Amino acid sequence: MGEGVPRVSSPESARTAHSGAEPRHTTAPVPPSGRDLRGTAAVRVLRFPAGDRVVVSGLPGSGKSTLIRRVVAANETVVRIDSQDMRERWERRLPGRLPYGVYRPLVRAAHYLALWRALASGGSVVVHDCGTQGWVRHWLAADARRRGRALHLVLLDVSPDEALAGQAQRGRGVSAYAFARHRRAVRRLVADASAGRLPRGCVSSVLLDRGAAGALRGMAFE
Repeated sequence: MGEGVPRVSSPESARTAHSGAEPRHTTAPVPPSGRDLRGTAAVRVLRFPAGDRVVVSGLPGSGKSTLIRRVVAANETVVRIDSQDMRERWERRLPGRLPYGVYRPLVRAAHYLALWRALASGGSVVVHDCGTQGWVRHWLAADARRRGRALHLVLLDVSPDEALAGQAQRGRGVSAYAFARHRRAVRRLVADASAGRLPRGCVSSVLLDRGAAGALRGMAFE
């Protein structure tokens, strides 16, 4: 339990499996060093062992929240934890003229409380991560080990210009100082993932660019 690594499903394997024909490309486990899917749009579903944790990391504006909302079906066995969702909930409750910086500590506290509850539930958990909070991954990894589960990294590799354009599109950006911190942290993660080096506590990584992320249709836990 928790010892497996994710599998990726291509459209060809899904079609042949459904028809009963011998598949030309089978669904294969991702090696512990990870899988680099940049430059391909062939993979449609990422599959992880039930009960495992997945961290989705990348630059602000890279599309993490969009990807999670689109491919992760939240239900009684899978929980999505996204700080952006928590921020939007608080924004709906408070006066629009109130600066986010005033209540940001409350949003963060509520986010980590929701994460703690999700981990305690024993279900599969998908977590939005900006890449700069290494202690969050360490927490997730330690909790996964304690419960006999595993932690996986899904990493979005987009250029700073693409990320800034994504921030502009959603109408919400980060300061130049914060963005520089994010760039350094994500650059290290991408370099490690490209070289097959896993962040401490992770058993696998999947590296995506915009095209590969856009091709995904699901993230399954089974």
